[in-house]
Amino acid sequence: MQIDVFTLFPEWFDWMRRPRHLANASGSDQLELRCFNYRDYTPLPAGQVDDAPYGGGAGMVLRVDVVAAALEAVYGTAAEDVKRDRHVVVLTPRGRTFSDAIVREYAQYERITLLSGRYEGFDGRVHRYLASDELSLGGFVLAGGETAAMAVIDAVGRRLPGALGNVDSLEHESFSPALEGRVEHLHFSRPAEFRGWAVPRVLLSGDHAAVARWRDEQSQQSPGPADGPRSE
Repeated sequence: MQIDVFTLFPEWFDWMRRPRHLANASGSDQLELRCFNYRDYTPLPAGQVDDAPYGGGAGMVLRVDVVAAALEAVYGTAAEDVKRDRHVVVLTPRGRTFSDAIVREYAQYERITLLSGRYEGFDGRVHRYLASDELSLGGFVLAGGETAAMAVIDAVGRRLPGALGNVDSLEHESFSPALEGRVEHLHFSRPAEFRGWAVPRVLLSGDHAAVARWRDEQSQQSPGPADGPRSE
């Protein structure tokens, strides 16, 4: 998989090559991460990339001609045609809420382009004519799309061949179909008792069937993706 990120802060993504699962995927040639700065391709003077919004209002808008110029310079084709060969994604509060189902969907693509915005976001024509999809991390606002892009890279990258040491962990984890979208049970390790806080007895019993039942019950009691906090 090749993931390209267009951003005003490409240096932010340098550390994304360091986490073990992403390094593993890169080392096995399953992941290539590239970053491009809009300012390097802008047709405007002095590195300008934004402008005031038509109709007035606070903030600035990333210009469509700037984004198009960057896409065309990198891919050598008309900006509106890039999405024919790549999955081009705008990171925006207007998008689909990022989920495990979308992670699994995205893991099947060979080429993904993530468009990270700033200020008030992109000119609407970027959404309408240049993108294949729109993604949001949820019902809150970030200063820019970089954090959202990192979340996509992290979540999708761990599903690539060679990323994880034990691929079975991908099939029985929070939000997976195996758990019917629920989150996993709590996990416990040594010491068996700490400050009077004991590990649940069933986990020390050696009864694998009982452990499996306990874990399933705990998962059933856990809040789902749309639920709020659970009181004890």
